[in-house]
Amino acid sequence: MTKTDDARVIDALKADVAAATRILETEGILNYSGHMCTRVPGRDALIVQRRTDSRAELAPERMLIVDFNGVVIEGDGKPPSETAIHIEILRARPDINSVLHCHMDLAIAFTMMDDTQLVPMRARATRWQSGIPTHPDPSHIKLTEQGEELAKTLGPHYAALMRAHGMVVVAESPRAILSDAIHFKENAEALMQVLQAGKTPRPITEAEVKQILRFETRDHHIDKMWNYYVRKAIASGGVPAEWGVL
Repeated sequence: MTKTDDARVIDALKADVAAATRILETEGILNYSGHMCTRVPGRDALIVQRRTDSRAELAPERMLIVDFNGVVIEGDGKPPSETAIHIEILRARPDINSVLHCHMDLAIAFTMMDDTQLVPMRARATRWQSGIPTHPDPSHIKLTEQGEELAKTLGPHYAALMRAHGMVVVAESPRAILSDAIHFKENAEALMQVLQAGKTPRPITEAEVKQILRFETRDHHIDKMWNYYVRKAIASGGVPAEWGVL
């Protein structure tokens, strides 16, 4: 039976989520925990991994489709216990299609310091020029109302920290999430390096942001990052070439 165009799109999105998840695990952004989702086009539903599947071995055929009530409508198994994070952010933000929740050590560190805000330091951090708020609830976000509150904290921004817990990054696609998550980590490392040197941080200014964005081509950069990291993963055996994610 020939697959419909919709089915091919969903298969491609599953492969992108699986590939991005494996790469982010290799890069130390995901580990035994954390998860990524992406919206099913035209439906109140999302693609997400099974709760117990290893992030290092995630495969497209094992992905679930979950509706906005948290019900699995395609696939076998349970979604992550914090699926409310994904559902409520996607519900509140029709401008984005993908959500990453992870427990990046550096991100958590900035929620445990007084008077030290995680701010854009590097040129590729202009994505977070509007701010990186911190959500005050340190617990697992399992309930709908908790997801709604996190979505409110995130607001119009593209990342939010979670007090003593982790963070979320949102973007237009799994490929964009990969690029943004890597640059988020680079930016956090840059700020920490300045602080560890005992120096006063100098975040990029509003004027510098405007200067950077004059020459920014986001789609091109996302494609460049995806090409690099996917080819690296295929060469090392981390992502099967037959997934067709290039």
